[in-house]
Formats: sequence, C-alpha cells, structure tokens
Amino acid sequence: MGKGTLVRRLVESDPNLWLSRSWTTRARRPGEDEDAYVWATPEEFEARVLAGGFFEWARFLDHLYGTPDDEPPSGSDLVLEIEVQGAEQVKARWPEAVVVLLVPPSEEEQAARMRGRGDQEDKVAQRIEAGRQEMERGRRLADHVVVNDSLDRALEEVACIIAAHRNAPEGA
Repeated sequence: MGKGTLVRRLVESDPNLWLSRSWTTRARRPGEDEDAYVWATPEEFEARVLAGGFFEWARFLDHLYGTPDDEPPSGSDLVLEIEVQGAEQVKARWPEAVVVLLVPPSEEEQAARMRGRGDQEDKVAQRIEAGRQEMERGRRLADHVVVNDSLDRALEEVACIIAAHRNAPEGA
C-alpha cells in the first residue's frame, strides 16, 4: 500500500482528478502494470528533455523520471506522483500547486513494502537512505504531510485536503 496504490485509488474515486502518466528509464518490476509508466530508453528520455517535453524531471536512484508537459482534461485537477526533487521543480514553476508529502509509517514498513513488490535488497537500502535525505526537504516544501499507515485513512485524509483546497476562496 505505497503511494502508487493510494494515488490510483484516489483518482478512481474522484472523476475530477487526472493522473499524469510519468516516464521512466527504469525496468518494469515483476507484476507491475505495463501502463504504470511510459517506459523509455535513456536516449528517448533525454531527447524529450532537450525538446522541453517535461513539466518536471529528475534522476532518482540511477534512473530518470519525468512528468510529460501534457494538459489535463478541462475541469480536472492534475495529480502528480513524483519525488521531492520533482515537487521542488513544480513549486518553482507553479507556486500555487498543493504539495502533499506522503510518508511511510516507518523505515521498516517502507522496506517491507518494497520487498513485497519484488525490489532487491540493494535497491531497498538505496531507497531507504534516499528517503532519509528527502524527508527534511520534503517537509519544508509540503503544504501537507500524510502518514500512509492505513490506506483507507490516508486516502480519506488526502481526499479531505483536496476538497479543502477546492473549496477555499480564490487566492486563499
């Protein structure tokens, strides 16, 4: 029940949310949906960077990830499932964006989730260390921090955050 599961359920439950399908150069994990990402070679990815085709992009754990510069359908709120360095780019370009930092309840739980999806031990260790480094930056950047300890509870909390921002007076 990582951030991908939460985001997928959130988008399924709210027809006014639109999830941008990110690009990546990493290999598909065992059992991962074919359409989870646009799977690209490093050369394809870098060509799109040079063409200005990403809203944000970053190198994370030796792979490239990016959000294509596509327009969501009219009337939809855009959801980006991205890492902290991508969120920093989004905030710099779009200061009114609402950033929700989704954090695991513990490093141990995060490692167990990663092992459960088939990640190798070296990747688990790398991701845990990267998470430690990102946490402080993410907490400074985020408008909201949600602990993903229970999928249903975290989903409800994020849905309430979205509703509150949708109902806030213009410019508030």
